[in-house]
Formats: sequence, structure tokens, C-alpha cells
Amino acid sequence: MNWKQYFSTSIGKKLQMSLTGLFLILFLLVHCYINAQIFYMDGGKRFDEAAHFMGTNFVIRTVELGLFAFLFIHIIQGLLLWSKNRSRRSVGYQVSAGNKTSAWYSRSMALLGTLILMFLVLHLFKFWGPNRFSQLTGGGELKLYDLMREEFQLTWVVVVYVLGCISLGWHLIHGFYSAFQTLGLNTFKYKGIIRTIGIGFSIIVPLIFALMPIAFYMHWVI
Repeated sequence: MNWKQYFSTSIGKKLQMSLTGLFLILFLLVHCYINAQIFYMDGGKRFDEAAHFMGTNFVIRTVELGLFAFLFIHIIQGLLLWSKNRSRRSVGYQVSAGNKTSAWYSRSMALLGTLILMFLVLHLFKFWGPNRFSQLTGGGELKLYDLMREEFQLTWVVVVYVLGCISLGWHLIHGFYSAFQTLGLNTFKYKGIIRTIGIGFSIIVPLIFALMPIAFYMHWVI
């Protein structure tokens, strides 16, 4: 079996999901750090400086292309695995085992992933897209802090962001540990540590993301 055949198998798809998922987790960590700059209460100075670096640095812009590629692969492979698992059960179970065999969020990864995708589309449409368009058309960078302060006065935008962050948290609780498990890194010695770090990451990072629109909406930041 060559590598192309291997990556077309269920194990190969899970491996791709794990590797791309870990890359996306690193991205979330960096993105979370940048977003947290709004809480310095300096009118967005630190945030805009960090956003400027991320938006103009050649290396970061190159990695950004890889990010989109990995995100696309992650979504496609996730949907393919979900579809394959569904097709194996041509006849549904008469009685659902529920949480006795697996947590609900591990059985709902496709749904949670879809909600996160909707959240990402809104994010790209509201912030990333307009900023990149302005850069490409010679208008320069937008003041993203001011743009966020304006957009996060819309109740529906804040609600969608918060729901997206909640979905992200549930998605990460399963995905973080599952990625290490697929890669064979969750040995008995480190299993507890990995699970603890995963739960902590899955709570803290989405919480910081969710607090950003809430802080603007409630005027906790200037």
C-alpha cells in the first residue's frame, strides 16, 4: 500500500484530521494571544500592533495560506469520516446507548464543526475579508480594533460569535485528546496530563474568544 492509498483509508483520514487539527490548535493559541491584547485598555494600541505584524509579515502571510489549506483538509476529512460512519449504520439503532459508550460531543463532531464553520464564515466576512481587500486595493490596513468596536455593537453578531465559541469549546474537548490518541502519543504515563491540558485549553481559549465580543458589547473596553 502506497502513501496515497494509506491516506484514503479511515486510519489515514484520521491521521490527517489529527495533524491538521494540531496545527489549527497552534493557530488558535496565537490568535487567542492577539485577541487578548484588547484587555490592556489602551484603546487598541497593542492589539493593532499585533494585528499589523500578523497582517504584513511575509512568513505569517505564507503560513496563512497553509492554514486555509489545513482547515479545508480538516473539514473535508471530517465530513468524509462522518459520512462513512453513517453509511455503515444502514439501519439505525433501536435504542441509543447515549453517554454510556461515548460523550454527546464526540458523537456530534460534524454538527459542532458545521456551527464553527458558520462562525468562521462570519468572521472572514466581517473582519479578515475587508482588511485583506483594503490591503490588496491599496487602501492599506483597516483599524481592526475600531472595526470590532463597531461590529460588536450588533446583538446578532455577538450572539453568533458566542455560540461559535461554545461550539469550539465542545469540539476541542474531544478533538484535542483524540488527535494525540490517533498519533499514539497518549501513553498511560501521559494520558492524564494530555486530557487535563486538553480540557483546560478547551475552556480557556474559547472563553477568551467569547469575552472579546461581549467586552465590546458591554463597553468593558474603551
